[in-house]
Amino acid sequence: MQAKRNVSGAAVGADGKAAAQQRLTRGNLFVVVAPSGAGKTTLVDELLKRETNIRLSISYTTRAPRPGEVDGREYHFVDRARFEKMIAAGEFLEHANVYGNYYGTSRQWIENELAGGHDVLLEIDWQGARQVRALFDHMVGIFILPPSIAELRRRLEARGKDSSDAIGRRMASARDEVSHVLEFEYIIVNERFETALDDLVGVVRAARVSRAQQAIRLAALLDQFK
Repeated sequence: MQAKRNVSGAAVGADGKAAAQQRLTRGNLFVVVAPSGAGKTTLVDELLKRETNIRLSISYTTRAPRPGEVDGREYHFVDRARFEKMIAAGEFLEHANVYGNYYGTSRQWIENELAGGHDVLLEIDWQGARQVRALFDHMVGIFILPPSIAELRRRLEARGKDSSDAIGRRMASARDEVSHVLEFEYIIVNERFETALDDLVGVVRAARVSRAQQAIRLAALLDQFK
C-alpha cells in the first residue's frame, strides 16, 4: 500500500518558490530515505551525535504512541481533528495518510531552523522526498541501500518485530522504494556500519562547503577580494 503524499501549497509559483529558497539557503536540508531494515535510523542517530548542528525534524502523527515512545521525541502525537486543522492552515511541508494514520512535516519549524543557520534532516519516504524537492530544489537527497535483497530480508527477520506477512509487505515496499534510488544525489550502501556512517558524515560535510552554500556564507569575505 502506497501512502498518498500531499505537499503544502504555501510556496506556490515561481516567485513564491524563489522567495522560499532565498530564505532557506543558510542551512542545508538533508532528506534521508531507505527501505525498512536498511539501517537508516541507526545511521541517523549516530550522525546526529557527531554533527551537533543538524536538527532532526520530528513529524506529527495521529497514531497512538507505542510503548516507550515520548511525545516530542519520536513524534508529536496529536488527534485527527487537530491534524486536519493543521492541514487546512497549510502548516505541513508534506503529509501523508498511511494505513489510516496521518503523518506530516512542519513547514514553519523547518523554515525557522534553516533560516537560523541550522542544518535540518528529514527521514521520510521517496514520495515525501519528491514533494519536498518540488519546493526546495537545493535539498540534499541521500538514499540508504542494504547490500542485497537477501540481507534486507535477513535483517527484517532478525528484528523479530513482524509476522511473515508483514515482512512480505515490507519487502514489496522495499522493491518500490529502491526503484526510485536514482532520484537522489547520494547513495550509500550500508554493508559495514562504520563505513556507511563515514560516508554519511562525508556527504553532510561536503554539502556544507558547497559553492551554493559558501557563496552566501562567505559573501563578506569574498567582497574583500573585489
